[in-house]
Amino acid sequence: MNLQELTKQYDFSGRTVAITGGTGVLCSEMARTLMGCNANVAILIRDAAKAEALVNTFEPGRGQYVIQQIDVLDKPSIERAAEHVVKTFGRIDCLINGAGGNNPKATTNADQSFFDIPAAALDFVSSLNLNGTVLPSQVFGKYMVAQQDGVILNISSMSAFSPLTRIPAYSAAKAAVSNFTQWLAVHMAQEYSPNIRVNAVAPGFFLTDQNRFLLTDKTTGELTARGKKILDHTPMGRFGVPDDLVGAVLWLLSPASKFVTGVVLPVDGGFSAYSGV
Repeated sequence: MNLQELTKQYDFSGRTVAITGGTGVLCSEMARTLMGCNANVAILIRDAAKAEALVNTFEPGRGQYVIQQIDVLDKPSIERAAEHVVKTFGRIDCLINGAGGNNPKATTNADQSFFDIPAAALDFVSSLNLNGTVLPSQVFGKYMVAQQDGVILNISSMSAFSPLTRIPAYSAAKAAVSNFTQWLAVHMAQEYSPNIRVNAVAPGFFLTDQNRFLLTDKTTGELTARGKKILDHTPMGRFGVPDDLVGAVLWLLSPASKFVTGVVLPVDGGFSAYSGV
């Protein structure tokens, strides 16, 4: 393959990418990058008003976008969004399942032991992360089956490889996302088309709205004890920034990875490789 052919694989002109949770710190950067690569981007978000700030950062003259309000736990709303995306752009080439998160009530801390975590909090975290990945995959996956082509990219976590202290529900839910990624990759390839690929990225420790003040002090900006412990176990010695993730995302969405399916790719500064000694 020559350089011109390789470069062309990262030109997403005419290709449509749907992103759930599209206004999060990491998914926003994915959306901007894909627009810069000339993709048609569908931002699927519970609060559509939040998407306006994101689209103002898109580079003019590159790609097109639509904003659709959805609830990733409500299949009819996903179906309406998918129908609109396909009607607008003609097809759906890629789905990024970016919606997810934790709930403080599903964590252990000085005020709440493991034995006191409410079932409702466990249900919320499990459903948001796992069902919030499965349901969009069902809806958009049907279009990919009809096309006999497509890519689904899930968002796992370092906590899926080795569960982190304090967040039992989130760690278990992301482990389920990784397992589902492998299952769906095999299912799509064997039952429908080998040209439908399913993979995941597992970000290491990036400063996001969800964890910023768990890892850094809100007042001083200094590392918390937890943040310091994480960096001590990250060989590259820093937190990730959104730019660190987009190269892996583009590769997994592009034809450059056309023989890659069923993988969960760590993007973690070496965290998962380090034993601590």
